[in-house]
Amino acid sequence: MRQVRSYLRDSWVSGQEPSTPLYDAGTGELFAQTSTRGLDLAAALAHSRAVGGPALRKMTFAERGDLLRQWSEILHGARDELIELARMNSGNTRSDAKFDIDGASGTLAFYASLGKKLGDRTWLLDGPTEPILRSSRFVGQHLLLPRGGVAIHINAFNFPAWGLAEKAAVAILAGMPVFAKPATSTAAVTARIVELWAEAGAIPSGVLSLLSGSAGDLLEHVGALDAIAFTGSGDTGRMIRGHHRVLEWNVPVNVEADSLNAAILGPDVEPGSDTFQMFVSDVAKDMTQKAGQKCTAIRRILVPVDLVDAATEALVDRLSQAVIGDPDARATTVGPLATASQQRDILAGIRELSQSAKLVWRAEAVPEKGYFVAPHLFRTDDGLSATFVNDREVFGPVATILTWSGAASEAVDLLARGGGGLVSSLYTDDVDFAREVLLGAAGWHGRLVWGSKKIADQSFGPGTVLPGFVHGGPGKAGGGEELGGERGMRFYMHRTAIQGDRALLERAFGGLGTAQS
Repeated sequence: MRQVRSYLRDSWVSGQEPSTPLYDAGTGELFAQTSTRGLDLAAALAHSRAVGGPALRKMTFAERGDLLRQWSEILHGARDELIELARMNSGNTRSDAKFDIDGASGTLAFYASLGKKLGDRTWLLDGPTEPILRSSRFVGQHLLLPRGGVAIHINAFNFPAWGLAEKAAVAILAGMPVFAKPATSTAAVTARIVELWAEAGAIPSGVLSLLSGSAGDLLEHVGALDAIAFTGSGDTGRMIRGHHRVLEWNVPVNVEADSLNAAILGPDVEPGSDTFQMFVSDVAKDMTQKAGQKCTAIRRILVPVDLVDAATEALVDRLSQAVIGDPDARATTVGPLATASQQRDILAGIRELSQSAKLVWRAEAVPEKGYFVAPHLFRTDDGLSATFVNDREVFGPVATILTWSGAASEAVDLLARGGGGLVSSLYTDDVDFAREVLLGAAGWHGRLVWGSKKIADQSFGPGTVLPGFVHGGPGKAGGGEELGGERGMRFYMHRTAIQGDRALLERAFGGLGTAQS
């Protein structure tokens, strides 16, 4: 029996019995167990603050970037092993596991390069100097410096590799040690990654901790200089934000939560055109990749009523080509969900959705053994009044077509009805129409993708999170913002204004008068 351990105070430890069982998502069979009962989380956080924090703050951006480069290379070198583990622990197909693992190593490599670019300093200048009174010598300069606590990362089940890497890369480059708490159900993949880094001697003392199981009393020990980044349900995000220790010490919290992302087909798009095919491909991919369990997946498909028959026919034809089954089989394109509880929740969501939208298509021949759910495509003509479709995310291989008139203003209203999203995509070659929709929708989204014939053969699709662009969104999406290159580092840094003589400030910090971002 595999024992999934935690990495605290530079040592591998296991909690007390009883342990939490972990199951093979494809078969439902027990394959591992974990426990965090009795672990001293206060001491683990104190070690990170006292040892890991000072060590990181002494390292330059370039040195921190080199550490991330090592992590990226180690992760990439263990790719095949991790793919097999992801099949058991998460139910990933080989393609889905690659998506997660390559996303992790790629994000680490991106921030490694950024560290090299930022160079041999440990702070960032934030804007130009500001004169004080009429003096040309007495000035002020804003600096960004690492927060003096621990970056506590509470991650979701669906990306055990990428979730760890995307948060850790940004925090460590900013100069904060990381305390990572992956979702218990898929913690085996995350734990193995940390094992690989530790075995290679690539984790400086106190720089990275791992809690493989229940969070226990973790939040009882957060302090004033810590930061918390969470990915998961909106309910849990609100619980974290409202925790008495978080409120007492005003601990910053970044939340990435629910998101009813949309795809909008423009009224100008001809069926069969490159832009139309891009739309069909992106929607089908987001419904089936990772069994639809992506925070960026398309949930609402906005199609002009004049195009709905052609779009539905094309989507059904593409979706019908999906192969559902054993994630270890190379032909499989849709694997199981990660846990039995998610299977129950999604099936319940489908039953509710069926009461307010018409079922257009569902996959057949779904395995009975394991945590499988058939992909479902629904349709509603109720638009803004389709309450369930616009309010509730069914976090699986499920999406709904919403018909609309083709007017840009109506598309913007429908997008806004989702209450805030991580990413939505627009497919049109009409520049004026695109401008109106993109500007109208921008306030409700962290990211928008404009699909057109110009990029139909180049785009990764809206579901791919790229480290150089912000990831997050307002409202229901959590109100947070991650990644975005240097932008993401600012969550883990504190801004201080330093006033003094210009010449002395120049000697101490250099480059005054020029913003570094």
